[in-house]
Amino acid sequence: MFFCPTITPDDFIRVKIDLSGNRQRLPNKVTNKLIQQYVEEHFGFKVHTAYVVKVKRKLGLPTYPAPNAVEKRKHHYYSVPPYKEEAIIDAFEYFKVID
Repeated sequence: MFFCPTITPDDFIRVKIDLSGNRQRLPNKVTNKLIQQYVEEHFGFKVHTAYVVKVKRKLGLPTYPAPNAVEKRKHHYYSVPPYKEEAIIDAFEYFKVID
Protein backbone atom coordinates (compact mmCIF):
# COMPACT_ATOMS: atom_id res chain seq x y z
CA MET A 1 0.00 0.00 0.00
CA PHE A 2 1.27 3.44 -0.94
CA PHE A 3 1.27 6.08 1.76
CA CYS A 4 2.28 9.70 1.27
CA PRO A 5 2.35 11.70 4.54
CA THR A 6 2.52 15.13 2.84
CA ILE A 7 -0.86 14.95 1.07
CA THR A 8 -4.07 14.83 3.02
CA PRO A 9 -7.48 13.84 1.63
CA ASP A 10 -8.59 17.48 1.67
CA ASP A 11 -5.73 18.62 -0.59
CA PHE A 12 -6.14 18.68 -4.35
CA ILE A 13 -3.71 18.57 -7.24
CA ARG A 14 -3.79 21.05 -10.11
CA VAL A 15 -3.20 19.65 -13.55
CA LYS A 16 -2.70 21.77 -16.65
CA ILE A 17 -3.80 20.25 -19.94
CA ASP A 18 -3.01 21.90 -23.25
CA LEU A 19 -6.00 21.41 -25.57
CA SER A 20 -4.93 23.99 -28.14
CA GLY A 21 -3.68 21.40 -30.64
CA ASN A 22 -5.85 20.60 -33.65
CA ARG A 23 -6.63 16.95 -32.96
CA GLN A 24 -9.26 14.85 -34.63
CA ARG A 25 -10.61 11.77 -33.00
CA LEU A 26 -10.09 8.70 -35.16
CA PRO A 27 -12.43 5.72 -34.93
CA ASN A 28 -11.33 2.62 -33.02
CA LYS A 29 -12.00 0.30 -35.95
CA VAL A 30 -11.53 1.43 -39.54
CA THR A 31 -14.12 -0.23 -41.74
CA ASN A 32 -14.35 -0.48 -45.51
CA LYS A 33 -17.34 1.86 -45.39
CA LEU A 34 -15.23 4.54 -43.65
CA ILE A 35 -12.58 4.17 -46.35
CA GLN A 36 -15.23 4.49 -49.07
CA GLN A 37 -16.72 7.62 -47.44
CA TYR A 38 -13.29 9.24 -47.09
CA VAL A 39 -12.43 8.59 -50.74
CA GLU A 40 -15.79 9.93 -51.92
CA GLU A 41 -15.53 13.10 -49.79
CA HIS A 42 -11.91 13.92 -50.65
CA PHE A 43 -11.53 12.62 -54.21
CA GLY A 44 -15.07 12.79 -55.57
CA PHE A 45 -15.49 9.21 -56.79
CA LYS A 46 -16.71 5.95 -55.30
CA VAL A 47 -14.65 2.82 -54.78
CA HIS A 48 -15.97 -0.70 -54.56
CA THR A 49 -15.41 -2.77 -51.44
CA ALA A 50 -13.55 -5.33 -53.57
CA TYR A 51 -11.01 -2.63 -54.48
CA VAL A 52 -10.45 -1.77 -50.82
CA VAL A 53 -9.92 -5.45 -49.99
CA LYS A 54 -7.53 -5.94 -52.93
CA VAL A 55 -5.40 -3.00 -51.79
CA LYS A 56 -5.43 -4.35 -48.22
CA ARG A 57 -4.20 -7.73 -49.45
CA LYS A 58 -1.57 -6.08 -51.64
CA LEU A 59 -0.22 -4.16 -48.62
CA GLY A 60 -0.38 -7.25 -46.38
CA LEU A 61 -3.06 -5.84 -44.08
CA PRO A 62 -5.44 -8.22 -42.34
CA THR A 63 -8.80 -8.91 -43.94
CA TYR A 64 -11.71 -10.63 -42.30
CA PRO A 65 -13.87 -13.35 -43.84
CA ALA A 66 -17.20 -12.09 -45.08
CA PRO A 67 -20.21 -13.91 -43.66
CA ASN A 68 -21.98 -13.69 -47.02
CA ALA A 69 -19.04 -14.82 -49.20
CA VAL A 70 -19.79 -17.11 -52.11
CA GLU A 71 -17.56 -19.76 -53.65
CA LYS A 72 -18.01 -18.58 -57.22
CA ARG A 73 -18.42 -14.92 -58.08
CA LYS A 74 -21.23 -13.79 -60.35
CA HIS A 75 -19.20 -10.93 -61.81
CA HIS A 76 -15.57 -10.49 -62.71
CA TYR A 77 -13.84 -7.72 -60.78
CA TYR A 78 -11.09 -6.00 -62.71
CA SER A 79 -7.82 -4.89 -61.20
CA VAL A 80 -7.81 -1.68 -59.20
CA PRO A 81 -7.16 1.41 -61.35
CA PRO A 82 -4.00 3.24 -60.20
CA TYR A 83 -5.81 6.47 -59.28
CA LYS A 84 -8.28 4.58 -57.08
CA GLU A 85 -5.47 2.60 -55.47
CA GLU A 86 -3.67 5.86 -54.59
CA ALA A 87 -6.88 7.26 -53.09
CA ILE A 88 -7.41 4.14 -50.97
CA ILE A 89 -3.79 4.25 -49.76
CA ASP A 90 -4.27 7.92 -48.88
CA ALA A 91 -7.32 6.95 -46.82
CA PHE A 92 -5.28 4.26 -45.04
CA GLU A 93 -2.66 6.88 -44.18
CA TYR A 94 -5.33 9.30 -42.94
CA PHE A 95 -6.83 6.69 -40.61
CA LYS A 96 -3.29 5.63 -39.58
CA VAL A 97 -3.74 2.06 -40.78
CA ILE A 98 -0.32 2.38 -42.45
CA ASP A 99 2.55 4.83 -41.93
